Amino acid sequence: MSEFNGATLMITGGTGSFGNTVLKHFITTDIGQIRIFSRDEKKQDDMRHELQAKYPEHAGKVKFYVGDVRDPQSIADAMPGVDYIFHAAALKQVPSCEFFPMQAVKTNIEGTDNMLHAAVNAGVKRVVCLSTDKAAYPINAMGISKAMMEHVIYANARVAAERGGTVICCTRYGNVMCSRGSVIPLFIDQIRAGNPITITDPNMTRFLMNLDEAVELVRFAFNHADPGDLFIQKADACTIGDLAKAVQQLFGDTGTNIIGTRHGEKLYETLMTREERLRSEDMGGYFRVRADNRDLNYDQYFVKGQVRTMADEAYTSHNTVRLDVEGTVKKLLTTDYVREELDGIRHY
Repeated sequence: MSEFNGATLMITGGTGSFGNTVLKHFITTDIGQIRIFSRDEKKQDDMRHELQAKYPEHAGKVKFYVGDVRDPQSIADAMPGVDYIFHAAALKQVPSCEFFPMQAVKTNIEGTDNMLHAAVNAGVKRVVCLSTDKAAYPINAMGISKAMMEHVIYANARVAAERGGTVICCTRYGNVMCSRGSVIPLFIDQIRAGNPITITDPNMTRFLMNLDEAVELVRFAFNHADPGDLFIQKADACTIGDLAKAVQQLFGDTGTNIIGTRHGEKLYETLMTREERLRSEDMGGYFRVRADNRDLNYDQYFVKGQVRTMADEAYTSHNTVRLDVEGTVKKLLTTDYVREELDGIRHY
């Protein structure tokens, strides 16, 4: 943790699942201060009391700021003295963004731009932004807003690099198991109520990542990023049908009910497009996609010609390592949420 020794870290959207996991990793280290920036005072108060109970000697490191990335002044007011930012504030639910797309625009696109301008103006050293696989070849409002968010990130990263200031980069990952609003807690609740699990399409595939891996991806990006880089973790995947069977193997079989695809859902997810693979670097457990540093003088590119315009295939939940039911069970057991829920059953 030496890179954070005495530093001040801000987490936007910090009361969410990602922010809670970051705190678990960082609060007992030599970090100087962690600022939680979010708009929900109730969740901040709940987090404050939980930290005081779990980490009484370290809870004082965490400072809470009520604000909204949509409000440039509120994010600017929280910025002085910040060394690093993990930007997790976003609207993430596909159906709600589909029905209220302008809300996704205001938070995911405009909010990110507000945050980055405030960070650059305040002299923040590094910013790591969190994106989603739905930003690659997007077909829904949430994915489109996240794709535009990424372009806002790259544009601001280019300007900040030209000034020799803030290093801005991005991470992109798939479904985080057991995060707020995700399907696994829903499955468990349905089983406990004695109801069948509701499945959209059993053949649908999704990447699987736990919250600790999401934090490790962000830390990897923090330590290795050049301006405008995109980092992607290599991830396993499974079908939704096998995921349902795995949850039922752990919590009980109450049957299944196929309800059909929801608004804006894909059959499989893409973490890296074919075009991005052309400029990607394999770094072991991660891919780095370098920024496209072409400027507006297109003649030099088109006069010379460019033979290859895309790689053979994208990196998707269909062509990555596919877990079977047993493999999915093992993956589920890596999450604190599933282990705690199983402990609750045993103690009941």
